[in-house]
Amino acid sequence: MGNRLGSGTTDIELRYLASVDFDDAVAIDAEILGRRGRAYFERRLQAALKAPEDHVQFAASRDGKLAGYVLARRMAGEFGRAEPALRLETIGVAPGQQGHGVGMRLLGELEGWALKHDIRQVRTSAHWRSHALLGFLDRAGFELGGNHIIDCAVHSDRLGELETVDATAPPARQGAGAEVDYGAPTVSDFETLARDRADVRGLASGDLADIIAIDRAITGRSRESYLNRLFDEALNDSAIRVSLVARQGMAVGFIMAKTDFGDFGRTAPTAVIDTIGVHPQFAGAGIGTAMLSQLFVNLHALHVERVETVVAAENFDLLGFFYKAGFSPSQRLALVKRLS
Repeated sequence: MGNRLGSGTTDIELRYLASVDFDDAVAIDAEILGRRGRAYFERRLQAALKAPEDHVQFAASRDGKLAGYVLARRMAGEFGRAEPALRLETIGVAPGQQGHGVGMRLLGELEGWALKHDIRQVRTSAHWRSHALLGFLDRAGFELGGNHIIDCAVHSDRLGELETVDATAPPARQGAGAEVDYGAPTVSDFETLARDRADVRGLASGDLADIIAIDRAITGRSRESYLNRLFDEALNDSAIRVSLVARQGMAVGFIMAKTDFGDFGRTAPTAVIDTIGVHPQFAGAGIGTAMLSQLFVNLHALHVERVETVVAAENFDLLGFFYKAGFSPSQRLALVKRLS
C-alpha cells in the first residue's frame, strides 16, 4: 500500500480493518465524540463484508493495539457524478495517539489504494465548526469542492413554497429558446400532494429495471452498477429503507435515499438523497414534488430530523427545486482532494 502522508511513523502497522477491531473502533469513536456509535460501525462493517469491492477500511495499530481507523467507499454515481471517487466517511485516531502522524498514515494508505484502482479524487464533508477536523483535512491537502451541500429540517405539515414545476428532469419547452414556466400553482399539503400527483410508495423488487431505464433517459448513460447497489441497500437494509418510486400506471420517477448517522460527528439522524429522477416525458407534472413530499412524511414518522443532498453548482433548475422546498445551504462543507 502507498504511504503518501506521514511516512515518518514507521512503528505503525497498517492493514485492512477486521471484525476483531470492531469494539476498539467503537471505543475510540466514543472517546473522540463523547457518544457511542455502535450502530453506525455495525452498518459500515456489514456493508464492507457484503460488498468488499465498494468499501475501503483500514486500521492502524501500534504495539498490537488499534490506534486509528479510516472508513471510505467508492462513489460511482451519487449526486449525478460521472467521475469515480472515494467518499471518506470517517477517520478516527485514539486520543492518546493523536499528533503522531497516525491519521496522515491512514489517509496515505487510502490514497495509495485509490490510485491503484484508477480513482483520482477523495471527497468528504465536515461541519464548518469542526475546526480540528478541518485543520487536519487542510494539512492533508483537501480543498473546498464545487458542489453545494443543502439540507432542510424534516417537518410534517408544510413543504414550503414548492411549485409543481419539476426540476428533477429536463423541463418541457415550447420552441427553441423558450423559457421554463414557473407559474404553476403552489402546493402545501404532503398527503394530498403525494396522493393526487402519483402513486408514491416504497421500492419493490420489480422496480429496478424501470429505475435504470428512467435514469438512462435522464442522464444518457448507464449507471446500472451504481443503481443496483443502491437498490440492494434499499431492499435489504431495514435501517435505511426510505427510497421511493412514483407510478402513473408505469414507473415515472424515483428517489434513492438513505438514513445516515455517525459519519464525522453527526449527532442527529439525517436522510441523504443520493439521486432523484423523473422520466423526461413527465417533467413538469409534479412527480418530483410528490415524491419529495412523501419522503418528508415518511422521515417525520421515523423521527429523522434533517434531509440533505448535494447538487452541482451549475444545476440551477435542481437547486431551484430544492430551495422552493425549503432547503438552504448546509452548515457542512464539501471538500475534495485530487490525487495525481
